[in-house]
Amino acid sequence: MPGDPSEPDIAKRKADHLEVAASGRAEFVKSTLLEHVHLIHQALPELSLDEIDLDTELVGRPLRAPLLITGMTGGTAEAAAVNRDLARAAQAAGVAFGVGSQRAMDEHPELTASYQVRDVAPDVVLLGNVGAVQALAMGAARVIELAKRIGADALAIHLNPGQELIQVTGDRDFRGVRDGIARIIDASPMPIVVKETGCGLSSAAARSLASIGVHTVDVAGAGGTSWVAVEAVRATAGSEAAALGTELWDWGLPTAVSVVACARAGLVTIASGGMRTGYDVARALALGARAGGMAAPMLRAQRAGGQAAVAELIAQIVGSIRAVCLLTGSAAVTDLARAPRHLGAPLRDFLDDLVPMPGPGPGSTHSPTSTP
Repeated sequence: MPGDPSEPDIAKRKADHLEVAASGRAEFVKSTLLEHVHLIHQALPELSLDEIDLDTELVGRPLRAPLLITGMTGGTAEAAAVNRDLARAAQAAGVAFGVGSQRAMDEHPELTASYQVRDVAPDVVLLGNVGAVQALAMGAARVIELAKRIGADALAIHLNPGQELIQVTGDRDFRGVRDGIARIIDASPMPIVVKETGCGLSSAAARSLASIGVHTVDVAGAGGTSWVAVEAVRATAGSEAAALGTELWDWGLPTAVSVVACARAGLVTIASGGMRTGYDVARALALGARAGGMAAPMLRAQRAGGQAAVAELIAQIVGSIRAVCLLTGSAAVTDLARAPRHLGAPLRDFLDDLVPMPGPGPGSTHSPTSTP
């Protein structure tokens, strides 16, 4: 939708991001690889559907279901309406909600209201959001204050070098980010979540983050909306940015691989990136995730029918997770991590190559039904 000519450039960019993400024009070609997680059916579950426990915990706060509406937007009038609808629905369902990058709010305080949802969602588990490079420049105190100004329970620091390289005015220097995150963790009274934005977190990144005290990550892997592709779509046709974005359109680690990498590093893991159904969330939980995160499906539901449509989608997702728990004999959602499964060859081979499976040593074989 056309932006208001009086809006700051960053607000116009946010409006573009919403439009392209909602349109589906920037989807990955590659998949999340979650379709290769085959959970084993239990014909005698000896469970009642209504008694399955979906409760979990994220950033020290309880959730009634393992779901996060991941940070997407802020900084425009449309973004304010989107955030408030999403937050209301999350509040009612007892799931978590994150706002988009608060950089626009920092640079233009008059945009603060587009991120504020506490008046309509007083109890929702709320995540603030700042880019890692911007956080490095701002310093810990300023970044933490941004999160406090919206009443956040935790602050997400996002990593997006792929997207930035395609954005014409994006960052090109990512030195010092790791140490900057460490300083924010040391200074912050609230939990810090480190999240990617569509390209996933590798084993090396997961171990590096764990070593500086990161406790929780959002993998935001490949398989859903590609933010490299979003910037390629936004770029001027025929430009260098458009060409590079098209070439790297499919860049990133599949979500399933990133989930395993981060869970093995001992991190509380949010699985996002191409999550489209409750079954996707359940399969990610079986791989070791604590919760699933969704953005594009929630945005599309909000655009189609406002808060009511978002609430309906959340109920459908939660119902699917509950059904998969019953069909795998899992009395609680946390039991999915121990549910028998078979990993299809494309995922198993990727994990063997990228994240060596535990075993007695080189040359050992691994059962495809073992927990990854």
